[in-house]
Amino acid sequence: QVQLVESGGGLVQAGGSLRLSCAASGRTFSAYAMGWFRQAPGKEREFVAGIGQNSFGIYYADSVKGRFTISRNNARNTVYLQMNSLTPEDTAVYYCAAKSGMVVTTTQYNYWGQGTQVTVSS
Repeated sequence: QVQLVESGGGLVQAGGSLRLSCAASGRTFSAYAMGWFRQAPGKEREFVAGIGQNSFGIYYADSVKGRFTISRNNARNTVYLQMNSLTPEDTAVYYCAAKSGMVVTTTQYNYWGQGTQVTVSS
């Protein structure tokens, strides 16, 4: 079992930045590929970014490339999502997720956090 807890969400003005964190507990964090997803009201959950076990293999959705950066610290059992140049379209609940094997851009992850709200005002 892996427990995931997100933090760092909040309200920010357009053009601003936020840094999300996802702390993992349970089994060996470094054994898991990690992903960030988001879900806006009335929309499906979508892939935002993913990172492989040892930070090999980093992937981004086209909508966030150049603005968001995913990273992980295996010694701290934490994955991060640095979000810059935020727009109102980035408003959503952000979830982190873990899975064995490689990063995938679908929601086929084994473990999910409860999410953190990000609201970007215009």
